[in-house]
Amino acid sequence: MAGRVAVVVVVLLTAIAIWQTRGTGPDLSRVAVVRSPEGIMGTTCTLVAVVPRGREAHAQRGLDAAEQALREVDALMSTYLESSEISAVNRAAADELVSVSEELASVLVYSRDVWRASDGAFDATCRPMIELWRRAGREGSLPADAEMDAARESSSWKDFELLDNGVRKAKDTARLDLGGVAKGFGIDRAFEAIRAAGCDGVLVDVGGDVRVDGVDARGEAWKITVRNPFGPKPLAAFGLAAGSVCTSGDYERFVEIDGVRHSHIIDPRTGRPAGSVPSVTVVATDAMTADAWATALGVLGAEGLDRLPTGVEALLVEGDERSCRMITNREMERRLGEFGKPPCSEQ
Repeated sequence: MAGRVAVVVVVLLTAIAIWQTRGTGPDLSRVAVVRSPEGIMGTTCTLVAVVPRGREAHAQRGLDAAEQALREVDALMSTYLESSEISAVNRAAADELVSVSEELASVLVYSRDVWRASDGAFDATCRPMIELWRRAGREGSLPADAEMDAARESSSWKDFELLDNGVRKAKDTARLDLGGVAKGFGIDRAFEAIRAAGCDGVLVDVGGDVRVDGVDARGEAWKITVRNPFGPKPLAAFGLAAGSVCTSGDYERFVEIDGVRHSHIIDPRTGRPAGSVPSVTVVATDAMTADAWATALGVLGAEGLDRLPTGVEALLVEGDERSCRMITNREMERRLGEFGKPPCSEQ
């Protein structure tokens, strides 16, 4: 489930940077201050604050706070960092109480809620399954059925007790992975930091997952394009004045064993790679919601559309490069209008 590849492309960022440095564009009263910090959650990051000309210092303070927020979330929730709180929980022995921050506690509660709402398709307790399939990829050998079943049984939400003062596990093997939600939480934290600086426009892009508000440097809504998993022609494009867009795809990251590609997205209910949903794009008010449900729909496919929270939009691609189709819920269909039909089937 975790470690998915986000493939939403935000266009015009290069142009925004040019407007800032050259002072050109239809609306010279605004300037976009852009920062691309490195070492953020192991992926690319672009932060943009659009402010009235002369308020660049306010924008820089907002960007400082946003970058700090992202690094703090990474330090709390990255399984790649031995010093993180999530790693401390994963190392803990059964019945040991591990103190955690309010931030991590809130993400764990949210993750459990989405697990319930998605009928187990989104499951932050599936870390042993992820580790098993990563090892299989390195060794070039499929796990045995018994290994997959054991990994699935070794960790579940019934093994975690979320308390006011920390987390306690019922057994040593229970482990967590927040790869399907921590990035969204970090994006939201960074977004709020920039918006608090009093900007006309905000964009936070981490690994292609984005949250925006207000206007770009030209005074227009932010332009979003969704990458086609099977060709160069964009799958969809739309303007977004406020909200978040996250995409989950299995066509760039996968495990290949004996010439067969297996999705890196694990179905937590079976312990095996998820089915063929090459791309899922979700639009929501906040990034944590979009992040989690893009992951869940990557497992559920179109049958999961009825489980989406009110107001959440989704675009799915099913099939392969020879035969594929786009599926949307009504909210996304209205957003896409005539554009959304179907470059997929023309490949």
